[in-house]
Amino acid sequence: MKNRCASLVACALALTLACSTVAAPAMAFADVRKADVVYGQTVDARGLAVAQCPNIDAEYAYLMGADGTVYFERNGTNPTQIASITKIMTAIVALDAVAQGKLTLDTTVTVSAAAVEVGESSAGLAAGDTMSLEVALKALLVPSGNDASVAIAETAGALLAGMANLNGTEVVLAGGAKISASDAAAAQDAFVAAMNAKAAELGCVDTVFENPHGLDHEQFAGDQHSCAADVAKMAQYAMKNETFRSIVAGGDTGIVVMRDGARTTIDLVSTDELIGVYEYAIGIKTGTTLLAGPSFAGAAYNGEKELYAIVINSTSEAQRFNDAQTLFEWTYAHERDYVLANSSQTASMTVNGTATEVPVVAEVPHSEWIDETVKATLADPEASIRIFDLNGNVSQSLEFDEVKGNVRAGDKVGTITFKQRNAVVATQDLVACEDVTAPDFLQGIGIWWDRLFRGLSGQPQVASSVTLNETPLINDKTAAAA
Repeated sequence: MKNRCASLVACALALTLACSTVAAPAMAFADVRKADVVYGQTVDARGLAVAQCPNIDAEYAYLMGADGTVYFERNGTNPTQIASITKIMTAIVALDAVAQGKLTLDTTVTVSAAAVEVGESSAGLAAGDTMSLEVALKALLVPSGNDASVAIAETAGALLAGMANLNGTEVVLAGGAKISASDAAAAQDAFVAAMNAKAAELGCVDTVFENPHGLDHEQFAGDQHSCAADVAKMAQYAMKNETFRSIVAGGDTGIVVMRDGARTTIDLVSTDELIGVYEYAIGIKTGTTLLAGPSFAGAAYNGEKELYAIVINSTSEAQRFNDAQTLFEWTYAHERDYVLANSSQTASMTVNGTATEVPVVAEVPHSEWIDETVKATLADPEASIRIFDLNGNVSQSLEFDEVKGNVRAGDKVGTITFKQRNAVVATQDLVACEDVTAPDFLQGIGIWWDRLFRGLSGQPQVASSVTLNETPLINDKTAAAA
């Protein structure tokens, strides 16, 4: 009997626990911080709901458009290690040397014995392997090869330091000998100096490079660091180069190197797990060390806008990709088209014999009449702009020209300016959407006398302007759902 009672108690307890587990609320949007910055203002300052903000684990994050617009940041300018994301700058310096004519994509890169001993992240190169710079860049960026990073730095660094010159596709020392292992340290130092110079040129605020691969522990411990905002600038610059773009977007690939006089194929497996999984993914670079944590600088393009998501020190290698995709999707979801002309009144506008029904956005006084106005529309009545809806509502201001003489449909009669959070987002000419003739001689005399008496009695001498256009409030469905 005791056993039976104990069994019943155990079953009841298990059922209670199971029910409480099912009923427990999901911890969605758990890591949203009041100090996170959305479009230049903190979440707290904007009064955003948790559901309106991206839920990411990364300690450092930055989401920037190709045009430099910053949509989101978390500790964006705080210094941190960036691990193999460093290799973005390694590629930039090498490709800049190509653009400057100091190297070519066919320049032979030789792998030294020192190169194959750097860290665990490898492209599978062997000492003595030779390949073109373009192949070496694939070995650098696709599997995050430390061996390739050192080989590129040694080859390009010798040229940048003036230690060597380019003879066809072969890099040779000034004295005529091939680059030897004894020159490697000086060449690599010159290359790293070029990395730091390029960071300064790009406007990086807190970046120091001490090696071309990003390792930051044991013999590589030091002051090497960057920040999410600086990495975004590097990504933005690198993605302007077609060679870089094609490599980072290509996913897994194979390369051929010369090894012991024979062609050897090496299969490269991409570390970018968004390629081929997330439809908008187009690169760029992963990184992981104990100090940096799982990190990723990613790029996405949805057919209209290119974005760069920088996530550093996420909670796992898988989560760094989730974080990046979350930032991409959050930004795309909060962009919308906003129609500029919003008026219930319309008019038939005839220009060059073609009649079109257009919205009347304003009535502009004709200065030669007392009570006559000119109906006006936008120069492009169908114009719309792409806005980020979390940035707030759109406002408008209208300036009217002094309209006189004969007015024809299509003539400019003013200007309308649209702002979002006090920043101008669009400007359009106001144009007449009807013909209005000026007073003839006799009408002019009558208006002169009428204005004289109006002046004596304090009555208005011209018609008042009328604004008919509206700026609808932005309907944020996410906020409504919250």
